Amino acid sequence: MRVLQVSAEIFPLLKTGGLADVAGALPAALLRQGVELRALLPGFPAIEAALADAVDVAPLPTPWGDAVQMRYGRLAALDGLPAYVVHAPALYGRPGNPYHDAHGQPYADNHRRFALLGWAAARLAQGLDAYWAPRVVHSHDWHAALANAYIALAPASDRAGVGTVYTVHNLAYQGLFAPQLLGELGLPPSAFAVAGLEFHGQLSFMKAGLYYAQRITTVSPSYAREIQTPEQGFGLDGLLRDRASDTLGILNGVDEGVWNPAADAHIPVRFDAGKPGAKARCKAALQADLGLAVQDDKPLFAIVSRLAEQKGLPLLLAALPEITSRGGQLALLGSGDAALETAFREAAAALPQQVAVRIGYDEPHAHRLFAGSDVTLVPSLYEPCGLTQMYGLRYGSLPLVRRVGGLADTVVDCSLENMAEGSANGFVFDRFAVEDLGRAIRRAFALHARHGDWRAVQRRAMAQHFGWDAPAAAYAALYRQLAA
Repeated sequence: MRVLQVSAEIFPLLKTGGLADVAGALPAALLRQGVELRALLPGFPAIEAALADAVDVAPLPTPWGDAVQMRYGRLAALDGLPAYVVHAPALYGRPGNPYHDAHGQPYADNHRRFALLGWAAARLAQGLDAYWAPRVVHSHDWHAALANAYIALAPASDRAGVGTVYTVHNLAYQGLFAPQLLGELGLPPSAFAVAGLEFHGQLSFMKAGLYYAQRITTVSPSYAREIQTPEQGFGLDGLLRDRASDTLGILNGVDEGVWNPAADAHIPVRFDAGKPGAKARCKAALQADLGLAVQDDKPLFAIVSRLAEQKGLPLLLAALPEITSRGGQLALLGSGDAALETAFREAAAALPQQVAVRIGYDEPHAHRLFAGSDVTLVPSLYEPCGLTQMYGLRYGSLPLVRRVGGLADTVVDCSLENMAEGSANGFVFDRFAVEDLGRAIRRAFALHARHGDWRAVQRRAMAQHFGWDAPAAAYAALYRQLAA
C-alpha cells in the first residue's frame, strides 16, 4: 500500500516542535507494518542539503503561474527514507525559522509557501510521478492541509482511488489568511464558504483539512474529544462534532532509538530502569554545567518547551516560589514569547544557584535535562499530546502535568490508591490554577523525601514504553480502510 506523508518539517533535519518528531519517527514504524511510504517536504535548505541521489521528477507549475521543480531522493539521516522535495528556492530558500522572519513575523507569502506543499501532494496523487503514485495521502497540520482540498475539489477522474487522512497536531495554529488570496491558490470561488475554507471571513488552511479529508486523526484520544468542545475547539468545534464519526485519536509514540537513557550519546552516564543509580551522576553533572548548587536531597525540576501561554508557563512563574522556597531547583530550555523569556531570565539572575535558563533550541541539552532532572514540568493549558512527558518517563524524570489531552492519557498521579495499585508514574493536577499546581509541586517534594517510594515510582515510569509500533498499526489499519 502506497502512502504519501506530507509535513512541513521532519526530525532530525528541521524541527520547531513535536510535529517534526512525529514526521521523523512514524515512517520507520509504518514500514514495519508493510506500508510503502514516501515523504513530501518543502525544499527548505536543511532538507535540500540532506536529499541524497536527488533527481528531477517533473516540472511543477504553481497555481499562481510560477514554475518550480519536484525532486526525488533519499534522506540518509532517516535510514534512506524515500522523499519528494518541492524545489522552490524563491519560496523556501531562507535561513532560520521555516515560518517567520528574524523579527518573529510570519512571512507575507506563507499562503503560497504552504499552499504549494498541498498542491504538490495533490499532483503526486494525480500521477505527476509516472513511476509512483500514492493510494493514501496523509497530511499533517495546517501547513499541509490544502492537500485535502485540492484532492477533493479535483475532477473525479483525478481523485479516483485516493484516500486522505489529516492529522491535527495543534488546533490553535490554523493558518489564517485574507480571503482575497483565494484566487492565487487555484481553488474555486465556491471553496470560500462555511462548507469549505471560510472561517469568520478568513481563509483557514486548518479548516480545509478538517472539512475535506476523508478521515481526521488527532495525536491523542483525549484531544480528539476535547476539540469537539467550545473550550478547546477554537471555533471549529461544531465542524468537529459533525465529523466525530470520521475522527480518531491515536496517541503519539516516542522514537526509542533516539530517546533511550541506556544508549544516549548526549548524556554523561547511561542508565536504565534496572540500574537507575547512575541518574544521580547525570543530575550532578547537569547542576555543575548550569551553575546550580550540586545537591541531591531536593528535586530538580526541568522544562523543555516552547515558551507560550498554552504551555502554562505564566502559571509556573507564579508557582516558582513553591519550588525555590523549599530548596528545589528549576532548569529551563526553550524560546518563544519575549516577556516569558525575560521573566525566566530575571528569575535565574535573582537565584542563580536554584534557577538556570537557556533560551533557544538545543537537542543535546534537552537530553541532558531529562537525564539529570527529577521532575519534568508540563503544566499546559491544553496539550494535544505532548512528547516531553513521555521523554521524562523514559529518563526517570517524573512528569508533573495538568490532566488534559495526551498528558491525561499518559500520566497517572501518585495518589495513595494509585501507588498501592502500582499504576502511579507522576503528578497530575486538574484546575488551571496556581493553587492546584502548587499542591502538585508539594506532592513531588513529599514523595522525593520518601526515597523508597520515589525509586519505586521512578522504576515503574522508566519501564513504560510508548513506542511507535502500536500507533503505526492504527494508522496502517486506517490506510487499509481508505484504500479498500
